[in-house]
Amino acid sequence: MKIWIAVLPLLAGFLLDLLLGDPYWLPHPVRLIGQGIAGLERVLRKRLPGRERMAGILLAAVILALSTAIPALVLFLCYRICVWLGVAVESVFCYYLLAARCLAKESGKVYRAAVAGDVEGARRAVSMIVGRDTAPLDMHGIVKAAVETVAENTSDGVTAPMFYIMLLGAGGGFFYKAANTMDSMIGYKNEKYLDFGRFAAKLDDVLNFIPSRLTALLMILSAWLLRYDGRNAYKIWRRDRFNHASPNSAQTEAVCAGALDVMLAGDAYYFGQLCKKKTIGDDIRPIEPNDIRRANRLMYCTSVLMLAIAAAFRVIVYGILL
Repeated sequence: MKIWIAVLPLLAGFLLDLLLGDPYWLPHPVRLIGQGIAGLERVLRKRLPGRERMAGILLAAVILALSTAIPALVLFLCYRICVWLGVAVESVFCYYLLAARCLAKESGKVYRAAVAGDVEGARRAVSMIVGRDTAPLDMHGIVKAAVETVAENTSDGVTAPMFYIMLLGAGGGFFYKAANTMDSMIGYKNEKYLDFGRFAAKLDDVLNFIPSRLTALLMILSAWLLRYDGRNAYKIWRRDRFNHASPNSAQTEAVCAGALDVMLAGDAYYFGQLCKKKTIGDDIRPIEPNDIRRANRLMYCTSVLMLAIAAAFRVIVYGILL
């Protein structure tokens, strides 16, 4: 039974995410981390004017320390009180760290609006899940943006947190999530954040290096299992996996583009400025709203495979340690 305690929180957390998603009324630790990042940024910009790189490093150190130490301390106390209390609390923490249901739900809003021909509704829905400017997007661009987001966040939102939970428990998951949240908020290469967010962006690249590649391989396997174009998924991954400014983001986007036989990425607007970007995949067929659903199936299958690996790893490691 002690061995299974090592894997129960992750299994329970994944199941809770599938069943409940992220209710908007429920307080969420990741939203608190985001508020902490925004608040500390304002303070540090005032306290350290002209020293943005140092301010960014200090912000990252404080946010990472608090985001990891607080849940780790809570778990330590809960496990000391009662093992099953610790399991229950860690299960909830793992649930907070995983975002498969939320990703499917939010991208599903884009799908439904696109199927209905509601361009403005689809644009509003996709603006909630992408960082680019959505005003210039037509329906083709909106659907493409949604598919790209599902592909990229299969790693960022689901399998990468699982990877760090697998290695370090929920505390490790919160460390990763804090770094990833910082990157999404201050990791931009623009005038405002080029120096301030440099450390956060580089840290996120390092933390995602292994998970993104492992996720890509599992996504290729998922493409075969789902009877998508698995051969092309592998081909495009080999060819286009570095067609992005980030060393990691194109890993899963390339697999998804190949599996669906569509072209992703390309030029996009950020903060009103055109950003020239390489394309990913071949334009074998036009992208369509149903590709959002196909990308989500790919995400779920990949997530289950990662869950199986993480569970097996923790059972084996804890079996050896015990």
